[in-house]
Amino acid sequence: MLIIFSDFTSIPVLWLQIALAAIWVLFILLIASVVKRFGNDEPEIIRKIVHIGTGNVILLAWWLDIPPSVGIAASILASIITLLSYQFPILPGINSVGRQSLGTFFYSLSFGILVAWFWYLEQPQYAVLGILIMTWGDGLAALIGKRFGTHKYKVFGTEKSWEGSLTMMFVSYLISSLILFGTQGNSWQIWAVSLLVALIATALEAVSFLGIDNLTVPLSSAALAFFLSQLLQVPISS
Repeated sequence: MLIIFSDFTSIPVLWLQIALAAIWVLFILLIASVVKRFGNDEPEIIRKIVHIGTGNVILLAWWLDIPPSVGIAASILASIITLLSYQFPILPGINSVGRQSLGTFFYSLSFGILVAWFWYLEQPQYAVLGILIMTWGDGLAALIGKRFGTHKYKVFGTEKSWEGSLTMMFVSYLISSLILFGTQGNSWQIWAVSLLVALIATALEAVSFLGIDNLTVPLSSAALAFFLSQLLQVPISS
């Protein structure tokens, strides 16, 4: 997929890949900083900008064929930084959302686990599926639930809204369907797999605590989509 960059012969391909991914992440952090400074100082909004924006780097990793070692190393570095940020003001406004949570750390960790798992299986689409469900599903569910969530329910003492949970389910189904359809073609199996993935992802997001859904949702979504595809014999493209 990186043939279009072959003219840049003076730049090693690997460093070009890393640079493009890094530029994207820095761009999202810049947007978050600008919004925080001039627009909205609400921590949850800033956090979701970073959450949704940086999560899409998995698409760059897929499209640019970034080696798994790079993704794993980036995940380890990000995990260390986020752990330190709970004690030091390294990522101000990102971790402080008015509740105790290790969500940012789990989010970074899930990247490395999924890249290590599915890049080596040469099935990166499942890693992308898991991360994007967490990125867009959880991110939009939180924003919609906060803004329009009037019908509340509680799970293990954590308050959720039906509006947010329905958003999570719809976005999860849409992402699963698009990725499986794009990589495997049209079949009844992909729609069934997508529905089951969406239901499980929504349930896991609903019962989360301390931000653990940032780990359970992407890992479970990717694993479920992969194993159900194998079980139902969905054609898998490499």
